Amino acid sequence: MSPLALVVDDSAVIRHTVRHFLEKRGISVQCALEVLKTLHPDVIFTDLQMPRLDGYMLIDALKASEESAGIPVLVLASKPLEHDQPEPRAHSVIYKDLNIEQQLTQALATLFPSLMS
Repeated sequence: MSPLALVVDDSAVIRHTVRHFLEKRGISVQCALEVLKTLHPDVIFTDLQMPRLDGYMLIDALKASEESAGIPVLVLASKPLEHDQPEPRAHSVIYKDLNIEQQLTQALATLFPSLMS
């Protein structure tokens, strides 16, 4: 069975980019938070700055639940400003710039080495 990723981002372009990248590597992708009610993803990608439920609140909820506390979270973030601090509960931070695929490859290699070789 292939790994399952949940991608949560308010940008359709970023959702599409990450989904396409993951699916090309055999990772199933869902983009709706409701999936957490019925499925247990192997990894979650989230933007930090979104309307309604931001990534910080999502990570808080994930880490507070026994069922989801152990799921690795990869943060999708804009280019950092000098004063920005990385999210300490994130497995990795992927910056939404021109080399997003290289960053995704590096981050996923630690989680799914057999898929990334």
